[in-house]
Amino acid sequence: MHYLLFYELADDYVARRPQFRSAHLEKAWAASGRGELVLAGALAEPMDRAVLLFRSDSRDVVEAFAKTDPYVMNGLVRKWYVREWTTVAGPTAATPVHPAPVTTTGNATHDGNS
Repeated sequence: MHYLLFYELADDYVARRPQFRSAHLEKAWAASGRGELVLAGALAEPMDRAVLLFRSDSRDVVEAFAKTDPYVMNGLVRKWYVREWTTVAGPTAATPVHPAPVTTTGNATHDGNS
């Protein structure tokens, strides 16, 4: 399963980030090395939120990451929450869904939409 961890960042996040960035990145890369964290980063313009994509059998892994993240523990994150993400397309989709096959009748092709 995929989970998205959303961070709502404090107003002074950019100013305070350097003090905690190394510890945060160490934690993130360790989670990536274990195959839990797929992608992560702050949204730009404005840099007021961050999104972290996890692949895990349980949201507990994601919640444990957030609760012990130096950014969260030191107030750089105002609010965080986890959402399960039902991924259906792409090579690493957790629940792949492919389009229905196109059927042909005589010389015409019918895709079921007409």
